[in-house]
Amino acid sequence: MELYECSYIRLRNLVPDLDAVPDEMISRVAGALDLHVRITERCKFTTTFNLTYYFNDREGRFPAPDMRVRMYHDAQVCEVISCGRRRGFRNAVYNRMYNSYSLTEKWRMNRFLQKWLGYSLMQGHRFIPGRIILPTDDIPEIVEQSRLIVES
Repeated sequence: MELYECSYIRLRNLVPDLDAVPDEMISRVAGALDLHVRITERCKFTTTFNLTYYFNDREGRFPAPDMRVRMYHDAQVCEVISCGRRRGFRNAVYNRMYNSYSLTEKWRMNRFLQKWLGYSLMQGHRFIPGRIILPTDDIPEIVEQSRLIVES
């Protein structure tokens, strides 16, 4: 449970006020990859969102790692509920909602989330309403006008 609690704390540092941010955001820090967050579900006791970077290869643009995370506000924990495209493999998929995984695999995915969140915070990524600006033309075409960018 400590792993899930630590990830929750780091996510709350990354996005301090979930109610004040839009559903889609990008954090841009000089010298780092843009961190993309898309909130897919907001409920009283949970928030579900995707967290990813975007890369390009011969086949086009793809998210990696493409993590879906669920925060449980009442218990103050979060967990990875699915992850696709890890370590450069386009079709590597983890989905705990539809498959049964060992405790080791679940721990590995959630440990990765905890380390990734710590790394993102160390780089300076934050989704704070006062630092959100409208996207500019140099944003890749996947970013629509309804999405916002946070610059550090």
